[in-house]
Amino acid sequence: MMDNFKMTAKTLFGLEDILADELRALGAQEVRVGNRIVHFVGDKGFMYKANLCLRTALKILKPLHEVRVSNEDALYKAFFDFPWEDLMDVDHSFAFDSVVNGTTFTNGMYVSQKVKDALVDRFRKLSRQRPDVDRIYPDFRFHLHIDHDRCTLSVDSSGASLHKRGYRNLTNIAPINEVLAAGMLQCSGWRGDVDFLDPMCGSGTLLIEAAMLAARIPAQINRKVFAFENWTDWEPELFEKIRFAQLDKAVTPNITIIGYDKAPSAVRKAEENIRQAQLQDFISVERKNFFDTKKIDHRPLFLMTNPPYGARLEGDIKTLYSQMGDTFKQHYLNTDAWVISSNIEALKFIGLRPKRKIKLFNGKLESRLMHFPIYSGTKKVHKQTKD
Repeated sequence: MMDNFKMTAKTLFGLEDILADELRALGAQEVRVGNRIVHFVGDKGFMYKANLCLRTALKILKPLHEVRVSNEDALYKAFFDFPWEDLMDVDHSFAFDSVVNGTTFTNGMYVSQKVKDALVDRFRKLSRQRPDVDRIYPDFRFHLHIDHDRCTLSVDSSGASLHKRGYRNLTNIAPINEVLAAGMLQCSGWRGDVDFLDPMCGSGTLLIEAAMLAARIPAQINRKVFAFENWTDWEPELFEKIRFAQLDKAVTPNITIIGYDKAPSAVRKAEENIRQAQLQDFISVERKNFFDTKKIDHRPLFLMTNPPYGARLEGDIKTLYSQMGDTFKQHYLNTDAWVISSNIEALKFIGLRPKRKIKLFNGKLESRLMHFPIYSGTKKVHKQTKD
């Protein structure tokens, strides 16, 4: 049985509890929620599984070393003495990211430089050679967190952010982050048991994440490489065993997943991304203006979309949100509609008060994910819930 160790999963604001639930469902131990992070315990195999399966994680970090440092000399010595050679070879590239809090260290870039010097000097002393820095695509990305005098060194097991699933080659303007899309779906409570529509689907991210969730396909099944594959203890046979075990859990969804967009270029991009994700059997995309459509049948429908936000509430944006609300009320009865936008004023022109409001961030934009249940006979404003 492998030894367990502590790990940290990074996520987006507002998705911490969702990620914690995902971790528990996978079998994580000692799950604790923080600010944009979730701490947990597992073994090497679980680290592989977490990277492969988690839909709302951005990174999986493995803490390596914790030490108290009172000044820059102590910082240098602590990491000159650290056995870097047990983790990496001289021909590996590396990079450091640092976050500092307190008065002892106030510049994260300086901390990164100081620890980089310690690592390089240790390798030079041992072998007269040094590994190179690669800030973009390093073999090893280390994270330093200094809180006053407590310094924690972690290594990134993921590599490129886990929102980069490997299926999205083509995008429109301001595409939604894949982790945010997956988090929105899970925040809503949708579990793939009701037909799904994105009426302004853009490059298809919500459609693809919905299909993967409904089919129970691991989030990173299309990913080519993880950072832990560079580690000296990498076990490809164990990873493949876990990968096939998770794929065996996949199912064929007994629902329809449809996207509309009025722009031919968006439809082409969505279709290409869907093909790249190998989900064309589960998703259909049509060139349609949502405002000219009607609900296909009387069955329950789940609708989620990420409409244009607009910089100011003027002209087209005001009309777009008003038409969205009119289409909901007139042609989409028996529908659970979810809309995310950073334009809080524009959302008011939908003409319905939401049953739920969830605060999220789309990039740096503070946004609201709003739930509008469209009941039979919905023509008037429902009772408003607090923000």
